[in-house]
Amino acid sequence: MNYDRGMKKWRPFASMPEQYTGLQEVINKQAELPQPLLTEEQMEQINFTLIEALHTNKQVYLTYYKNGQNITDTGFIQFVDSLGDLFIFIDEVFELKNKMRLSELIDVRFV
Repeated sequence: MNYDRGMKKWRPFASMPEQYTGLQEVINKQAELPQPLLTEEQMEQINFTLIEALHTNKQVYLTYYKNGQNITDTGFIQFVDSLGDLFIFIDEVFELKNKMRLSELIDVRFV
């Protein structure tokens, strides 16, 4: 008799996908970071760096907060609206326009 054909192999953690999803959510929640609070001086420095990068078309490293994580991207600033809390960033890898809020920024540095 060939038992391979009709029987599924027992996989203890894959047997209840809802439980696996729930565990993954708990793990992800534990890995989340709170959004850092910036001083007035840090926010001014970020603003000056953004404006300089916009006018000189220099490439920058952007570190921003999104969904409980600090994310770093490299690219170019295309537009800055300090009053509207908005800027547009073109990433280096996919050359996509990303519209972001200035309040999400943690750090901006020249490459």
